Amino acid sequence: MTEVQEKQKTASVYKNGVVASEMSTVEDMFDETYKEKEGPKPPKQIVWRNVVLMLSLHAGAVYGLTLVPYTSASTLAWTAVCFLFSALGVTAGAHRLWSHRSYKAKLPLRIFLAFANSMAFQASSFKNDIYEWARDHRVHHKFSETDADPHNAARGFFFSHIGWLLVRKHPDVIEKGKKLELADLKADKVVMFQRKYYKPSVLIMCFMVPMMVPWYLWGESLWVGYFIPGLLRYALVLNATWLVNSAAHMWGNRPYDATINPRENRFVAFSAIGEGFHNYHHTFPFDYATSEFGWKLNFTTCFIDLMCFVGLAKDCKKVPREVIQARVQRTGIQRSG
Repeated sequence: MTEVQEKQKTASVYKNGVVASEMSTVEDMFDETYKEKEGPKPPKQIVWRNVVLMLSLHAGAVYGLTLVPYTSASTLAWTAVCFLFSALGVTAGAHRLWSHRSYKAKLPLRIFLAFANSMAFQASSFKNDIYEWARDHRVHHKFSETDADPHNAARGFFFSHIGWLLVRKHPDVIEKGKKLELADLKADKVVMFQRKYYKPSVLIMCFMVPMMVPWYLWGESLWVGYFIPGLLRYALVLNATWLVNSAAHMWGNRPYDATINPRENRFVAFSAIGEGFHNYHHTFPFDYATSEFGWKLNFTTCFIDLMCFVGLAKDCKKVPREVIQARVQRTGIQRSG
């Protein structure tokens, strides 16, 4: 199968033999026409407020670790629930639903995922609501590993993991982001509502709810509630998400496309509840499962399938098996890492 035939084939993806009515979006496909500007790179501008906030967060998370031996089993279980809930707000919500439109969700599920996304609070300084996250993620796919990539892994592990949040965006990131077609996000009332009320939603969902529930229901101290299901859980979700940008672009196999940096990384797949099959995802960004292996190390796919079963999600887009095999034969390579 030629590349042209493959693209024609993937224009109509299906799940369980049912042809989907549309592809996710051309905005998440790599733009091979982009060329980085010649000459010296613009100077880095450190955002010191973000540096202070991130240092404070991680210091609080480290202190939270010292409280774990003195924390009740109920609070630790609640922390795990908050981790999964907030992670789904990123993986099933901002990523697979709103960035790639890889499936459709009914209003109750979209509201659930928006609240979960606010609990995840994906950046510092009360920024990066669903709208901004999805916009930047589409830019990341369209210009991956270039100056227009918000967390360009070619700039090293630290930059792609957290450094990109501590400096001003490269001008190309801003320029390309403004040119994307984002009408679908603007038309989604849930996305726009969360964007309008992002600050209070973060205060309530990311900090107050995780802290207050164990205090109110089983008498845990507010101190422990703040540092364990609050700060520690929040820092773990952030770093699990950032590993997709850093580790999954540097270490692992490239069985689908050896010409790109994103890798298959099982540790990242486990920690980010299914987002570590990154070579597959950048090769087929519209696939709702971000993997060809179903529920294997992929809690998010399991969740989406459950939502389909109960009638809250539908039209999951999946790459045909023969298209995957053709791509593996044409561009893939097996390599341990």
